[in-house]
Amino acid sequence: MTKNNPYNIIKSRYVTEKARVLEGLHSNSSNPCIKKCNTPKYTFLVDKKATKQEIARAVETIYVEKNIKVIGVNTINMRPKPRTVRGRKGMRPGFRKAIVTLQPGDLIEDKV
Repeated sequence: MTKNNPYNIIKSRYVTEKARVLEGLHSNSSNPCIKKCNTPKYTFLVDKKATKQEIARAVETIYVEKNIKVIGVNTINMRPKPRTVRGRKGMRPGFRKAIVTLQPGDLIEDKV
């Protein structure tokens, strides 16, 4: 999948309650197991055909002014879910999300 524009690969940040907890794990020190997680993780909605290497390059390109380095990408394909609107059965579209792990000390501080 050779897309030159990184904004075609990364669609948006995926901000949910679980994603916010995952972002804040690197700063918590209440639990000894959580102290080991010193790398920040961020969640993005990505193109369904994007590879992990393309996702990593796109994130580094988008946030080039913050000089971040991606050390890992995990992807999850979310399946479509059934829904009912005005008595009609249908499906909510599926999507793909990527959990991007950055180097310790790198942060993406965006106003959400």
